This record gives sequence, C-alpha cells and structure tokens, in this order.
Amino acid sequence: MFHLTGRLLPRCLAFLAVLCAGGATLADEAPALRTEFLFEARVKVDRPTMIGQSSHGLRRIVPILGGVVSGPALNGKVLAGGADWQYVRPDGAWELEARYTITTDDGVAIMVVNRGVRYGKPEVMERLAKGEKVDPAEIYCRTVATFEAPRDSKYEWMNHTLIIGQVDRTPDSAIVRFYKVN
Repeated sequence: MFHLTGRLLPRCLAFLAVLCAGGATLADEAPALRTEFLFEARVKVDRPTMIGQSSHGLRRIVPILGGVVSGPALNGKVLAGGADWQYVRPDGAWELEARYTITTDDGVAIMVVNRGVRYGKPEVMERLAKGEKVDPAEIYCRTVATFEAPRDSKYEWMNHTLIIGQVDRTPDSAIVRFYKVN
C-alpha cells in the first residue's frame, strides 16, 4: 500500500485543488467528437396503426412501405415490410424503434434496427401525430442505428461501427441522414 507523507501529500493536494478550481481537466485534453456522413434513407411510411395506451404510454406502429438509400457509403433501397414501433411517453417525447431491411445496389441485404427519440412542443407533436407537415427545425429527432451486414461483404464494417441518425418527418415519409461516429 502506498502512503502519502511528508512533502508529497501537500503537493498532491495542491495539484488536486488546481484541477478542481478549473485547471486542466480530462475534457480539455479529449479530442472533439467527429462524424462522417454515410448515406440518407428516404423511407415511405403508411398511416400508423394505433394500439392504444400501454404500460409504456400511447403505443402505435408505423408500417414501412419502402424507400431509397443514397450516399457515399452505400446506395440501394429500403424494402417494404418493416415498421417503426413507437410509444408516446408521459413527458410527451416519442420513443422510436424502426426495424427494416436495406438491399444495396450490388445485391447485399442489410438488417437495420434504428432506435431514437423525437421531441417537440406539444402543439407541434400533435400536428405531426395528425399527419400534418411540420417544419423540421421544430422537432428534435435523433437515433442510434445498428446494422447487421453479411460478414463476407464490403459492408461488414457497419457491424462494429457506431452510427447515429438525424431524422426529418413529412406526412408520408421519414428522411434519415446516417453518420459514422469517428
């Protein structure tokens, strides 16, 4: 066991005092978080199926009808058949969990699970829930996506990469811009 005695203890305490008083911190040394744009998914959606109040809040399911994927990392289409399982929390925020499949232009199927939160002023969220057009600047919607690509494909890197999304919603689609966290 190591004991601080003599002149070493006051020096360590002085150093800690400088750190606590606004001196150098680990945050000062941490590199800035950087992202890199990968692709955009324009996902067509159907009207939601209302499940009703559940133990989590108001539950609804939004069927995915298909879509287009384009960007520097991949191009392809969103297959019909997925859905976005949503619930409205008591604080008014919407928890989102979309599950769907992308087929790339070169024929690779990639499974997607995209979880996130959507939040805005109550009157804006109400308009969105009614299917009305809403200015994207009035709503915060961010996601974290996990991808399951074949291990022997050129998209295998997606299986172990943190990818986040920024979502804009129109009455009949979700536009998701995906970014790699470097």
